[in-house]
Amino acid sequence: MIAEDQFQARTTVPYLFRFNVKGIAMAGTVNFTGAVDKELLRRAKIIAAKSDTSVNALLNAELRHFVETYEAAEAAENQNFKALLDFSLGHVNDTNTMAALGIDSDEDLFLLMSQAHLPMPRLPAARTQAMVNSLHALLP
Repeated sequence: MIAEDQFQARTTVPYLFRFNVKGIAMAGTVNFTGAVDKELLRRAKIIAAKSDTSVNALLNAELRHFVETYEAAEAAENQNFKALLDFSLGHVNDTNTMAALGIDSDEDLFLLMSQAHLPMPRLPAARTQAMVNSLHALLP
């Protein structure tokens, strides 16, 4: 599960998402509430308008792609997507991920992340700020 600090940014706005959940056992629409970075939501609305669709449709497509990719890899007993997802979520570092995938370059890892349609990992805001503070402390 995604940690809350990885899902929410500092500036968040509540946004109600409605996803169409289609499957054998259940079909219909499920509402849930999440938090999205305010600027990200603004940009998503612009893209949706340019694409003559809704933010909901964009999120539904992305979530569907993610779930179907994960399930397909799991069904094939292929752990590569799981390794990339763990890296994307910051659960493992790049060295361990590359070892699990049998690759030896950052470039290959970045290419696989792109092909898997996963974002690169980000440090938690507190850790990033601590790094900035330590760099500022080095300045005269």
